[in-house]
Amino acid sequence: MAVKRIGHIVKISGNMVAVETDAFIVQNEVTYILHNQERLKSEVIRVRGKRAEMQVYESTAGLKVGEKVEFTNELLSVELGPGLLGQIFDGLQNPLPHIAEQCGFFLKRGIYLEALPDETEWEFTPLVNVGDILRCSDKLGWVPEKIFKHYIMVPFHLAGALKVISIAKKGKYNLKDPVAKLQDESGKQYQAYLQQIWPVKIPIQAYSERLKPGEPLVTKMRLIDSLFPVARGGTYCIPGPFGSGKTVLQQLTSRHAQVDIVIIAACGERAGEVVETLKTFPKISDPRTGRPLSDRTVIICNTSSMPVAARESSVYTAVTIAEYYRQMGLNVLLLADSTSRWAQAMREMSGRLEEIPGEEAFPAYLESRIASFYERAGMVRLHDGSCGSVTIGGTISPAGGNFEEPVTQATLKVVGAFHGLARERSDARRYPAIDPLISWSKYKSFIDEKQMLRGHQILRKSHDVSQMMKVVGEEGTSLEDYIDYLKGEFFDFVYLQQNAYDEVDEAAPAERQKYIFNFIYNILETEFVFTDKEEALKFFQKLRQQFRGWNSAAWDTPDFKRSEEEVSNTIKEKVKNKNQESNV
Repeated sequence: MAVKRIGHIVKISGNMVAVETDAFIVQNEVTYILHNQERLKSEVIRVRGKRAEMQVYESTAGLKVGEKVEFTNELLSVELGPGLLGQIFDGLQNPLPHIAEQCGFFLKRGIYLEALPDETEWEFTPLVNVGDILRCSDKLGWVPEKIFKHYIMVPFHLAGALKVISIAKKGKYNLKDPVAKLQDESGKQYQAYLQQIWPVKIPIQAYSERLKPGEPLVTKMRLIDSLFPVARGGTYCIPGPFGSGKTVLQQLTSRHAQVDIVIIAACGERAGEVVETLKTFPKISDPRTGRPLSDRTVIICNTSSMPVAARESSVYTAVTIAEYYRQMGLNVLLLADSTSRWAQAMREMSGRLEEIPGEEAFPAYLESRIASFYERAGMVRLHDGSCGSVTIGGTISPAGGNFEEPVTQATLKVVGAFHGLARERSDARRYPAIDPLISWSKYKSFIDEKQMLRGHQILRKSHDVSQMMKVVGEEGTSLEDYIDYLKGEFFDFVYLQQNAYDEVDEAAPAERQKYIFNFIYNILETEFVFTDKEEALKFFQKLRQQFRGWNSAAWDTPDFKRSEEEVSNTIKEKVKNKNQESNV
């Protein structure tokens, strides 16, 4: 039996504790502070000779200099296996509902439960035979989990060719029962179980090829899909001031995006928002399956009232679980809300470590930490030829809505799409409140590029005329400019904005978006002739009202075609009158 390595606390500064020991110390090693009957989980974040500085994932109230610290020689890890879907964990992968049953409303520190119950039995179906040669992450068999086949894979840490010595028969097994025995090229044998343990800060790279994201990820949000698309396996960020709709936008995306698994990391958000998510998701019906949305969701929850160090663990725990399901050939969407809180936690720990501060007191390594997180997104080809992906979308809460602050700027350097929320659009009840004038995307949309560029051009022209009208007034604006202004407002109102309370309008399939965008493009390209501004205003107001009804009509139904015909007749009538006037 290995001798336990023990150290003693020599300094306490908030959630940072310094420990001295004569034993060896491992960077990022998990330790436990022994305080009375409690064991408080910590992680070594800096080593200086015989001194280790640790971030504590619990409240440090009551700790004293001289108390013992036990070193485990293990990295901060998570359990990966069947039973993750539908669960709510904290950043250390403790199942919060089970802790609540044990502790009541007020969670006690130092209590750590198994993420996946060992005694639960799963119906295992083997996919390999004795003598087969496999590699890490190859599928050994599967068990049913919610609506998916949860594949049991060769442990990710094993290298080289592995021969199957034995494989379990079809039947029920728990997480502690070995289901396969594997032998490497040197003759060493390993047991494979239904679950694996993996360090959260080390990416899972058990695949044959990393692919460039190219295929659009359909979110069914018209403004995103048509003008600022996200690629499957890509990255994007949603910065915006408080109250501009970040959380609502993420919830709509998680419900309607065309992905298999959704993982939500609430890393330091306010408890009220987190509670809303926890209450809402089990009740929301998944439009794809008709079952509860929570059946394909994992929630990692750390509120702003929890210790700051736990925010960092929640981000890494979430992305590791996302990579695990990616290895099964599934498409995973990870939504982190909000990465600003995680950055603030890094800033606090950096200050307590007395490191040289960077801009706005954030650590100098802020950019590299944020980049290393988003780099774990991607599309990969697995050893069996199938593909899986992790798409990462992070919200940012810049103070005062200032996008020039360090967290936003560091994120913009590494993501592929920027969806900037604007207070002005939110106050004007234009949802989603993504500002089309400042947002951008490096990914390709399914909308024709020429049409998309024309849409951007109309929006910019309309904004410029609007700003000019604030100075010279409507009467000082030419009729031609005023028509451009009305076209931009029309495009914004009928296409970019969506009604989240309308069952049809809250989510627009890709086919519908292509069809409607092409229809609107023809309107924007039509040169209407009006006698005065009042006539132009009344025409576009009528079109807007008709389009509102069209947006509420289900795709490819008689109501849809009837609404389309109504809009078309209004346009034809105007064009016909214009032609008659020109002939006269």
